[in-house]
Amino acid sequence: MSKPDSGSLALFEVLREVSILSQLAGALLEARTPKGVLASHFGVLNHLLRVRDGATPLEIARAFQVPKTTMTHTLAGLAERGWIAFRPNPQDARSKQVWLTGAGRRFVTDMVQVLADDTQDVQAALPGLAERLRPDLQRLRAYLDARRDGDAG
Repeated sequence: MSKPDSGSLALFEVLREVSILSQLAGALLEARTPKGVLASHFGVLNHLLRVRDGATPLEIARAFQVPKTTMTHTLAGLAERGWIAFRPNPQDARSKQVWLTGAGRRFVTDMVQVLADDTQDVQAALPGLAERLRPDLQRLRAYLDARRDGDAG
């Protein structure tokens, strides 16, 4: 096994910081959500908004790299709150698709508003940070997504 070079070590440190930020952001989010709503619930709603409505539970589970049973439980909680709806999959009658409801879209919009004070505080303390980091973080995410799916080398 070869010794990691300085670039590899620096990237490891970046990934460690991203992991810590994920924990901190999740805790902040869960402190602002209604009782029983987890960061994972919000993550699935955001995924459906960002990537696409109409994914199957298995596709969503793969995107989050969790077992299908775990995702089924998460989706059941979202359906109970009326934030998603299941519809038959026209390509495969044995499966279903997950669709955001109007209430689910409103919940995400409302939570962004609830978090506005927190995000404005960060923006004031670290002006321009989001604009500088976002493109590189998006490229890193896209690369790691593709690598996970076997599309990158």
